[in-house]
Amino acid sequence: MITYENVIMIKKYAEEEGLTASQISKELNIDYRTVAKWMKKNQYSPRKSSIRTSKLDSFKDMITGLLDRHPYTATQIYQKIKEEGFNGGYSIVKSYVRKVRPKKVKPFLKLSFTPAECAQVDWGTYKTVNVGNTNRRLSFFVMVLCYSRMMYVEFTVLQTMEHFLSCHQNAFQFFGGVPQKIMVDNLKSAVLSRITGSDPVYNPRYIDFSNHYGFKIVACGVGKGNEKGRVENAVGYVKKNFLSGLDIPNFSTINPEVMNWLKTIANVRIHGETRKKPVELFKEEQGLLYSLPKYPYDVGTVSSARATNQFRITLDTNSYSVPAEYSGAALTLKKYPERLCVYDEEKLIARHIRSYERNRDFEDPDHPKELLNQRKKARDQKIFKRFLTLSPRALDYYNELAKRRMNPHHHIRKIVGLSEIYSAEKVARAMEDAFTFHAFSSEYIANILEQRNREWNEPSALHITRREDLLDLEIERPDISIYDSQLSK
Repeated sequence: MITYENVIMIKKYAEEEGLTASQISKELNIDYRTVAKWMKKNQYSPRKSSIRTSKLDSFKDMITGLLDRHPYTATQIYQKIKEEGFNGGYSIVKSYVRKVRPKKVKPFLKLSFTPAECAQVDWGTYKTVNVGNTNRRLSFFVMVLCYSRMMYVEFTVLQTMEHFLSCHQNAFQFFGGVPQKIMVDNLKSAVLSRITGSDPVYNPRYIDFSNHYGFKIVACGVGKGNEKGRVENAVGYVKKNFLSGLDIPNFSTINPEVMNWLKTIANVRIHGETRKKPVELFKEEQGLLYSLPKYPYDVGTVSSARATNQFRITLDTNSYSVPAEYSGAALTLKKYPERLCVYDEEKLIARHIRSYERNRDFEDPDHPKELLNQRKKARDQKIFKRFLTLSPRALDYYNELAKRRMNPHHHIRKIVGLSEIYSAEKVARAMEDAFTFHAFSSEYIANILEQRNREWNEPSALHITRREDLLDLEIERPDISIYDSQLSK
């Protein structure tokens, strides 16, 4: 309902500032038709309220009293007030009962934990994030120690088993130990199935992981998220306090930022429930946590993979190379959050940094070498066969090359190339000459061919001079005594 103040503001905007009904509507958040109506009126006149009576009015106190004593159905209420003289319909009773019935509040026991007794874990999701040239859904893992409320947070772009276990490991490292129990929701990484009246069926991999670190798995009841309220509150706190309004240019920046947030804000704040700082209460339980084992658990998940004819395996739209000789082979892929390992039975044949971009190709420079060597050998064999057809003495020439040269195939390739320039016949003749001069190399063959291919000018006639002064030259007799003295020595 429009008030007197609204009408005054409408008149002010219209008469003093000259705004239209549409503009005033946006300013006051009032329907423009209402604004237009009051712009035409000269004075404010409040709408007279019409009070409607109902057949149910005299029975309303009785209905609320009945509902306070017992949760009667609307049908039962209708029958009782009808006995008291109500002559209205059932629908009006049903509508009123639905409106005034006290809301049911399900009671929950407040769970309490001793130091190092239990931790709760859960996943949260929040929008998307850039990973290279790709957009991925942003997930975050949260572990909260139930006594101190000390919290660990790690962001990922997947919630697969290797990430789930790796986040546990990193949380244990962060806390410096392992709690006695870990309480989980019914996510598939931890609980495979729940049947009412039976124990939950845990994921065998998670059981193996818990045995390695010594903690007990405790699954919440189906639909009983209150049992892990500490971690659910922590997930909400991460969204509201850390993520809300945060500019995330790239995924690589967020985990360093959240670690700083844990250190400077989350774990040093006064907790709303305990009224103490988590880091202060953590001092009481840190020494009671189980010690970390000597060796960490191998969190890699194993799956089969077949290499393509381009010696690649594919994961999450990305291609990773394996050695070329394993093209088409059935292999084993072991996935870690940060790397991939490829095995042929027990033998590690490839290792790659795992990428969370999409449609990328990653090749180890060593992987195609064997294929390139095979192709080079095939090319060398083909060239050698061509070399043998150049001359009957080609094989002898190759043997002489092998004796004198470190890389005879290099010279063979050049000689075959010379045969395409000068013809096979000229190369064969040059080889014959090379045997005569004991000249075994491609450079010698090239020199012989060049000399023979060069055009020489015909010699001209000898012209003897007729000048007398040149014909009557007198030359001194040479002194050869110096040679005699040398011979005597």
